[in-house]
Amino acid sequence: MAVPKKKTTPSRRGMRRSHHALDNKNIIVDSHSGEYRLSHRMSLVDGTYKGKPVIKKQILKELEAS
Repeated sequence: MAVPKKKTTPSRRGMRRSHHALDNKNIIVDSHSGEYRLSHRMSLVDGTYKGKPVIKKQILKELEAS
């Protein structure tokens, strides 16, 4: 079984974990519906993306019901 030969210093441990930080989510206000949504994502309220319809409202209602 592999065992470390030396103790890992707090500095090295911190450098290893430097990429573990969480990123902030890019939340914006939708210009059409006024609801909050993630940037570069479809609006879940009316099913539009960049002002164009992507999903019909009937399908949205079915997705919300399930």
